[in-house]
Amino acid sequence: MKQFFKYINYLFSAKTKHGIHSPFVYDFVTTVLNDKKNYPDYDRIKNLRKQLLQNKTTINVTDLGAGSKTNKSNQRTISKICSTAEKNKKQAQLLYRIAAKYKPNVIFELGTSLGVTSLYLAAANKNTNLITIEGCPETATVARDNFKKQNAQNIKLVHGNFDDVLDPELQNYFNTITDKENHTALFFVDGNHRKEPTLNYFNTCLQYANANTIFIFDDINWSDEMREAWIDIINQEQVTVSIDLFFMGIVFLRNQQAKENFVLKF
Repeated sequence: MKQFFKYINYLFSAKTKHGIHSPFVYDFVTTVLNDKKNYPDYDRIKNLRKQLLQNKTTINVTDLGAGSKTNKSNQRTISKICSTAEKNKKQAQLLYRIAAKYKPNVIFELGTSLGVTSLYLAAANKNTNLITIEGCPETATVARDNFKKQNAQNIKLVHGNFDDVLDPELQNYFNTITDKENHTALFFVDGNHRKEPTLNYFNTCLQYANANTIFIFDDINWSDEMREAWIDIINQEQVTVSIDLFFMGIVFLRNQQAKENFVLKF
């Protein structure tokens, strides 16, 4: 019920494009948020999702964060994981459009799950390198198989605890970048779902950020902790534009723009 009332409050406070005076955010709404085109990649990945929703194979899930709200057992079917842990079609397609619009050189995804969302992000631009981290070994195995089936050659899956592998992976990648000023990175944080770890991941990634960097945080209203983490993040000095879509939050570090927070209808 608490979540329901939060969402009702969001619906009443959220703006459409007609209430936006920032040209950058107006462009985001009209060309990304409200883009209704059916891209060919949508159907291809949608077919994989259908297969996963019908897959009754049971695997052992290792939860390294706050865990699942819907299933406390470590024994879960692939169909159940797909229906609860993967982004729904509307949200996953939005991530695709964000990656297609801003064409990041690299995407770091924290929380692979079965890899459906990873495939949306990677498919948007074949020249983008996607590095995705998953803490559960059996879930990672399923994701690798899905990447192979989809011939997703621009995805690197790293198995491990975010706390252990995130910074080494960031160093390994960014140490190879020569033009750091013009480089674009997108960080998608979709794991753990606790305040302090989320803030730690943000601050770790922020060390490698520039004015082109984009952060996306999933489930910013999943709990009071996650909401507090979101508020702390958007209040950071480096954050200039934040977009609250209730289910996820998007952060831009555009240094040529005045600081402003937006709650947008989606």
